[in-house]
Amino acid sequence: MPWSKRIFDRCGRVIESHSSRKNKIAARVGNPFAGEWDHLHGLSAIVAVGWALFGFPLAAQSPPSPARYAVVLDASHGGEDTGGHTANWSEKSFTLALSVRLRSQLGARGITVITTRESDAAVEPERRAQIANHANAQACLSLHASLSGSGVHLFASSLAPARAAQFTPWKTAQAAFVERSVALAGTLNSALTHAGVTVTLARAGLPVIDSLTCPAVDIEVSPEPSSTQSPADSLSDSDYQARVAEAIVAGIVEWRARGSSVGDAQP
Repeated sequence: MPWSKRIFDRCGRVIESHSSRKNKIAARVGNPFAGEWDHLHGLSAIVAVGWALFGFPLAAQSPPSPARYAVVLDASHGGEDTGGHTANWSEKSFTLALSVRLRSQLGARGITVITTRESDAAVEPERRAQIANHANAQACLSLHASLSGSGVHLFASSLAPARAAQFTPWKTAQAAFVERSVALAGTLNSALTHAGVTVTLARAGLPVIDSLTCPAVDIEVSPEPSSTQSPADSLSDSDYQARVAEAIVAGIVEWRARGSSVGDAQP
């Protein structure tokens, strides 16, 4: 007998047996619709066939969810810690506004965003690192602003690269990811430069970033070089803010397109 006929015969026997048991159960409990069980429990019979043929129910399979891609935004300062400031401008307000803008634009592109603060609140450096590390993110951006200098400064940790270990010292956790952090800074540099933003790349000792277990870059926004405005007014310029934010988002989108992940970050 062909294998296909054997399968269909087996399916018929399973469905018949399954329906017969349902009708008998219904009759015992006095169900007046006992004869309709075959129709009412067609799905149940199909599940039984699945178990008989394959050892699992024939149920519709949901498509797999897309892999979560997460970015941490760390708006520096907050609360009584104003950072740089003038009479009508403060770094803490600038970084929070930039974080909100980036969160919205990244979220619109399907990227999960975790922030270290959502209001004018002080957050200890250790807590910022805890939030970022718990997120298991593909990138972390520490946001800063400065009234001095010009353009955007991108800093990666100055720690020497090291292999990931089972027990990593908190203050040097970034060492296992620093090479990927330098690559992330390069990707952001390309996006910002393409947008016409002046960029300076550097390495530095960064207490928060040095404790992070993901590719991480410190972004410090300074006044636009060609601006004739005061430093505070230049940083407050909405067009400049939008251009910087859009370029950062473009850089993160490119970083994602390259397939960068936490797993890739380990040397």
